[in-house]
Amino acid sequence: MDKTSDRHQRLVMAALVTTLLYAPAGAVLGVLAFLVLGIPAHAFITFGEVLNAPAGLALWWAIAFVPALVYAVLCTPT
Repeated sequence: MDKTSDRHQRLVMAALVTTLLYAPAGAVLGVLAFLVLGIPAHAFITFGEVLNAPAGLALWWAIAFVPALVYAVLCTPT
């Protein structure tokens, strides 16, 4: 395979991993933020009311994409 195809496969793998783990990991982080720090769910999702809910969720997805991309790069053969 060529390098472009390998990059696309890694990006798709990272997007799939992020999407599959997004809800469970977000729920755990949200509960922990509430129990430990007292941050309500809406404030957690919207970064303290700085963003609206859809933008906050998209930003959380992008934040979660970074470690998933690192995982995809390190775990796929070249």
